[in-house]
Amino acid sequence: MFCNQCEQTSKGIACTVVGACGKSSEVAALQDLLLYVTKGLSMYAHEARKLNIVNDEVNHATAEALFMTLTNVNFDADRFEESIKKAVKLRTELKGILQNKGHNISIDDETANYVLASDMAGLIADGEQVGLIANRHPNEDIKSLQQIIVYGLRGVAAYAHHAEILSHEDDRIYAYMHEALTAVGTAELELDEWIALVLKCGEINLIAMEILDKANTDAYGHPVPTSVPLGHKKGKAILVSGHDLKDLKDLLEATQGTGINIYTHGEMLPAHGYPELKKYEHFYGNYGTAWHNQRREFVDFPGPILMTTNCIQKPRDSYMGTIFTTGPVGWNAVKHVPNGQFDEIIKTALEMPGFTEDLEGIKVMCGFAHNAVLNVADKIVAGVKAGDIKHFFLVGGCDGAKSSRNYYTEFVEQTPDDTIIMTLGCAKYRFYDKQLGDIGGIPRLLDVGQCNDAYSAVQIALALADAFECGVNELPLTFNLSWYEQKAVSILLSLFHLGINNIRLGPTLPAFITPNVLKVLVENFNIQPNTTVEEDLRVMLG
Repeated sequence: MFCNQCEQTSKGIACTVVGACGKSSEVAALQDLLLYVTKGLSMYAHEARKLNIVNDEVNHATAEALFMTLTNVNFDADRFEESIKKAVKLRTELKGILQNKGHNISIDDETANYVLASDMAGLIADGEQVGLIANRHPNEDIKSLQQIIVYGLRGVAAYAHHAEILSHEDDRIYAYMHEALTAVGTAELELDEWIALVLKCGEINLIAMEILDKANTDAYGHPVPTSVPLGHKKGKAILVSGHDLKDLKDLLEATQGTGINIYTHGEMLPAHGYPELKKYEHFYGNYGTAWHNQRREFVDFPGPILMTTNCIQKPRDSYMGTIFTTGPVGWNAVKHVPNGQFDEIIKTALEMPGFTEDLEGIKVMCGFAHNAVLNVADKIVAGVKAGDIKHFFLVGGCDGAKSSRNYYTEFVEQTPDDTIIMTLGCAKYRFYDKQLGDIGGIPRLLDVGQCNDAYSAVQIALALADAFECGVNELPLTFNLSWYEQKAVSILLSLFHLGINNIRLGPTLPAFITPNVLKVLVENFNIQPNTTVEEDLRVMLG
């Protein structure tokens, strides 16, 4: 086992026995094998696309395979076996389609000619033997860039998948997946060519975030500023965590009239801002105060929990029986809900105690996506010109369990009263309930949304730059980002693609970035690790 894709990887180097996330070495081997056979499939898809042959099933299987290997998405060995077999089957079929059209293409690469092992033990053994396809080059810097591409692809795939289930797609995304996977582990490119392929990942991720933004707003409307209670109401309850708004919408539909209240957790908090979701009277509030305390909070919740994609470490026995999961990816430790069939989770909610009394709790605001913020852009611009707003901070990204992440709480608490903080992703759970006041009616803390709503933050930054007739890097704006997994990698690459400089990154730098690659990033984008709150604020405010 070798896994260094998340911020909490063992000793800051790599997990080699068991994942810090709870992933077993057997599942790690199956993930490596799935990526291996998906590369083989991609090599044929890449050649087919040159001949204007595009296969939707191949596209979706590629994105799903990449998504399944993202941190905390799927630890189910049986599901990996199914996907490995599917990739090999599609590879054979695509080769046949090419032959039937007169293109007798044969690719001389081990990944494109892999023969399935006969059983699970054989698949695991093969996975252990092939390892990570991005980990083969003798040059450590090129190996590092290939790992960045693979991990960035996993983030892109997550956003592309969420958009695809809402019928929004862009073939440029799939084309890049196939191009990049064809190159990784095989192509002999120069260092600058690998760097270009890395930056292209950022360009493609921006497209993925844009179509996901359109998919969500077409389906649920543009988010509006919304006050969300952190308490609860007496009655039966279901808690929804994760990222998938369609799952939430389907559950809201299914639970109408049942007497069950629906609560959000983690990256689902921004869902309260969407008009087509907030209209449900039994969609009440947000439960829990910190993403990194989710295990404790889940134990305390008196109803079943619906997980939607990657958002939880290995479940504890104390609440394992009440957790369900949706979508094409899942856990072997929880019950899978197929195709929006919520009967069992509703039955479980009605059998569990629910809340026995009301608790009002404090309220937090969400819904400050690009449409809402740009509607008051004139007030923001006026506030800057009048000197009332001196600086903007984007403090967002991923959360995690390390105590060093308290840096972000302290950072937000110490920002001056004449500054505005935009936030997105689950990083907000370090400070989202802080009462920071407002500047001329504009809240100092603006929750832009989920991690994919980095697209909204970019649109806000571009609009401000346009209003002040300057570049984004000339704005009084600083990005202070935290990362945990691969969606954060893809977002960071998008910022590089846009040429945004002076980004602060923490709580530690990725283990897969070598000193030489870091040097390139520093020289071109002046990316810097976090130091102390006081020193970072001093430098940022200049």
